[in-house]
Formats: sequence, C-alpha cells, structure tokens
Amino acid sequence: MKKVTFLSLLFIFIASISLMAQQTTITDQNNSDQKEKKEGPIAEFDKTVNDFGQIEQGIPKTAEFTLTNVGNEPLLISYAKASCGCTNLKYSKDPILPKKSMTISATYNAAAPGNFIKTITVQTNADVNKVILQIKGTVVKKETPAAETK
Repeated sequence: MKKVTFLSLLFIFIASISLMAQQTTITDQNNSDQKEKKEGPIAEFDKTVNDFGQIEQGIPKTAEFTLTNVGNEPLLISYAKASCGCTNLKYSKDPILPKKSMTISATYNAAAPGNFIKTITVQTNADVNKVILQIKGTVVKKETPAAETK
C-alpha cells in the first residue's frame, strides 16, 4: 500500500513539474513574439472595407485606404493586386518610413449594374500574411431621359 501511495505522489509531482515547464515555455514564447512585433515595420490600415452604397453606372468611384507604418523600420509593399480588371490601383512604390503613411487608391469603373464586392490583396514586408481590402456597393442603371415631345 505504501508503494502505491508513493508512486501516486511521485506521478503527481512529475506531472505538475511538467505542466509548469510547458506553461513557462509558452509564456516565454509569447514574450518573444511581443518583442518581435515591436521591432521592424508594422503595417496598420485605417480600414479594410469601403462601402460605396449606391453609385451610378458608368461613373467611376475611388476608395482610399491609408496604410501607416507604426513600426521602427521602413515598410514596403511587395505585392498589391485587385481581384479584377474593373478596379484600378494606385499607390507609391517608395518605402513608408516609421510613423509615416501612404494612400492606396482603388478606383472601380462601375460599368455593370448590380451588386459588387471586389478585393485588393496587399502584402508587405511587415508580415507574411496578406491583407485583404474590400470595396463594395451597388451600381444602379443610369436613367435615360425620356424623349421630349413637341
């Protein structure tokens, strides 16, 4: 009986040490992740979705997304692409210095009537993950003036 009690206590002791060691490792990893996030470029967008609401057919609309570098090293856009040819992108290829901003403009041509959701995929040197920006709205048909009667 003493042997079973001793083995039970030994098992509990080893298990508790093992759990404490794992928790310490996780905490240390989280702290190192936070340190890494403070170093280098950090990309921060003012918004990721722009809703135009209703827009008239054939009249292009432009959405502007502000990208700010809240890090301490220059931020570069390595990739930016719209989901279709109906959306034109404009942005500077120059590095964004720490605490500075730039604008990414996305102009939708509004050629086809109906609802739309278009995406802009942006990749920077701040993160391996891509950021998806979105423009959406409804294009309404342009009203044709009624024929004038004489």
